Amino acid sequence: MPISFYEARQKILDTVPLLSSERVPLLEAAGRAIAEDVIASQPLPAFDNSAMDGYAVQAEECLIGKTLPIDGYIPAGKTLIKPLEPGTVAKIMTGAPVPRGANAIIPFENCQEQQHAISPNYTVKKGDHIRWTGEDIRPGDHIISSGTVLRSAEISLLASLRIATVPVHRRVRVAILSTGDELQEIDEPPFKGGIANSNSWAIATACQEVGAIPVMLGIARDNLADLQEKIKEGLQADLLITSAGVSSGDRDLVREVLATHGVTEVFWKVKIKPGHPTAFAMHNKTPVFSLPGNPVSTLLTFEEFVRPALLKMMGHHSVLKTLYQGVWAEPIKKKPGRLQILRVSVSFNQDGEILLKSAGDQNTGILRTLIKSQGIVLLPADRDFFAAGEKIDFHLLGGSTAIGY
Repeated sequence: MPISFYEARQKILDTVPLLSSERVPLLEAAGRAIAEDVIASQPLPAFDNSAMDGYAVQAEECLIGKTLPIDGYIPAGKTLIKPLEPGTVAKIMTGAPVPRGANAIIPFENCQEQQHAISPNYTVKKGDHIRWTGEDIRPGDHIISSGTVLRSAEISLLASLRIATVPVHRRVRVAILSTGDELQEIDEPPFKGGIANSNSWAIATACQEVGAIPVMLGIARDNLADLQEKIKEGLQADLLITSAGVSSGDRDLVREVLATHGVTEVFWKVKIKPGHPTAFAMHNKTPVFSLPGNPVSTLLTFEEFVRPALLKMMGHHSVLKTLYQGVWAEPIKKKPGRLQILRVSVSFNQDGEILLKSAGDQNTGILRTLIKSQGIVLLPADRDFFAAGEKIDFHLLGGSTAIGY
C-alpha cells in the first residue's frame, strides 16, 4: 500500500546505516563530515603577535608628542631576542612576535617617524593591536563537533593548529543500474524506438554533487538472467540505485529479482507525483533505491529521498535542504490525493520578496522545466488550489545556491 511522502523519507533516514571512517589528508577532507570531535592541543594564536604594521611600545610611556627612539626591527617570522628597553620602541610587522617588555602596538598611520624616532599622536592603551596567545583557541577547547561538514573555514582552523590528517566518514560507493530493452548507451548508433540512457549519467552526477562515488553498471535488459547478474554486482556497493522496472508492467522485473537476492522491501509506492512507483529496500546493510524510469521522476525522487540518505550515511548531521518561504506569483491548481513535487523558478520582486512560479510544463517528460527551475515546492496532498500571493515553503534544487533577480 502506498505511503505518504514524509513517512517514506522518515523510514529511509531511520534505516540507512552510518558508514565507517577513514583518515585522510586535510585537502581530501573538504566537503566531508568529520567523524570525531576535535579538541585543541595548542593555543591559537600560538604567541602574542602584532595585528598591524607599526611599532611595539610600552603604552604608559607613549605620551602625545613625546619622542621615543626606535631600537630594533621585527619582521614577520623573526623575533627580537632582547627585551624592549624602557623608553624605546621597535618597528614591527603584522604577525611578528611582540617583544618582551612591549604591551601595545602603534600603527604606522598613528604616529610620525623622524630621525629614527616616533612621536605618538593619540593616547595609547595597553593591549592595542595585539593578538594575545590563545585569545581565539585555548588548549583543551572543543573546536569542531563530529558530523560537521568541513568547509574552508574549518580547514583553515585545522591547518592553523597544524592538523594534517583528519578522520572523516567514507564516501558512499553508489552502484547505478538502468533497466530496459529500449535503452542505449549514449555513444551507440540510435535505432528506431531506442532511448538514450540518460538516467545513469544524471544519477551519477547527482551522486558526485553530494560527495558520493558513482559506479555505473550500465544497462540491464528486461530479462531475469541479465537483471540477476547486474543486481548481484550492484549489491556489493554501499548503496544500489536502479531506475525503471518497478511499476506494474509485465516486464517490470526489478522487484522480483531483488527479492531472489534476499533484499527486504521497506516500502513500494509513495503518494507523490511524480515518482509514485518509488521503492526502498535493504540487503543486509546495503540500501536499495528503485526509482522510476522517467528522467524527471528519477532526478526528483533522488533529490527528495536518495540525497538525504547519502548524506546521513556519510555522517552529515544536516541532511534535509533548508526551507525558505516565498510567495506565489500566480495561482496553482492540482489534484488532491498526492503530494506534488513542483519545479519552480525563484526570483525577487522590487520589494525584495521571493517570488515562486511554475518553471514550466510539469509533465514528467519535460526536462527543460527541470533545467529552468531553481527550487522545489512540495504541494500538500490534501489541497487542490494555491492562490497568488499565498506564502509557501520551498527549497533550492540540486546544486542551486543562488536566487536570481
